[in-house]
Amino acid sequence: MARLCEGKIAIVTGAGRGIGREHALSLARHGAKVVVNDLGGARDGTGDDVSPAQQVVDEIVAGGGAAVVNADNVADWDGAQRMVETAIETFGGLDAVVNNAGILRDRMLANMTEDEWDAVINVHLKGTFAPARHAAAYWRERSKAGDEVAGRIINTTSVSGIYGNVGQSNYGAAKAGIASFTQITAMELARYGVTVNAVAPVALTRMTEDLGPAPETPDEAEARSPKWIAPIVTWLVSDEAAGVTGRVFEASGEFLAVAEGWVRGPSTAPVDDPEALGEIVQSLLADARGRTGMNGKPVER
Repeated sequence: MARLCEGKIAIVTGAGRGIGREHALSLARHGAKVVVNDLGGARDGTGDDVSPAQQVVDEIVAGGGAAVVNADNVADWDGAQRMVETAIETFGGLDAVVNNAGILRDRMLANMTEDEWDAVINVHLKGTFAPARHAAAYWRERSKAGDEVAGRIINTTSVSGIYGNVGQSNYGAAKAGIASFTQITAMELARYGVTVNAVAPVALTRMTEDLGPAPETPDEAEARSPKWIAPIVTWLVSDEAAGVTGRVFEASGEFLAVAEGWVRGPSTAPVDDPEALGEIVQSLLADARGRTGMNGKPVER
């Protein structure tokens, strides 16, 4: 029987460890050829080490799959292009980009430095844009040449971005931007046969090991394994997902859900006198949904 992603060619960024590693291994098990991208930096983005990516490639090859290392920085314009070229030159094309690479530099706003802000925005937001942009240009040219295109972009957002989390204004802003980027590019690329979706994972990895309480039981640890994120990403790469685009999926060992975006809530006629707004705004807020917590559920007023 043909596997779910048989013959697909995919790039996975940040694939040396954690969630990205699980994506790469799952795609390979389902028949994809994988470009395993990882700069190999520390959690804050400093340093580089190609060995984690090479270990993933070795594991895929040992299992009978096909994979190659790419150690370019996702936020480097030319590096992102080389990443796409690696897929084309090594495997003969490109079908999917899974944008997973990320770093953390958490800090409360009043203490955050410019470098802490810039580094996180650069890796997450530009590091999603750059690979997606070069892949999109490749698919556009193929489409214009008359080829049938079934391109896939799967981005990584976060509940910190779509719901908000204290101490992560840089990370959350980048992840919220990625969710919006996903919706807009899904509309732009549909004409070329490309779908764009995003996943908001909840998992215990090197990135999240000190965020919140540690698992206390084996069942809790199992529920927070990064392996639970890979199935939805693998499916989104497959041909079965051709009709799904512009969506954000939450994924964890406890649930799989569709995150619903901004909607217009209670409204009223326009008001030209700011002094009249107090009672009107309070009435609108009383009828509106409360903000959402990190668990995806409304916070009690």
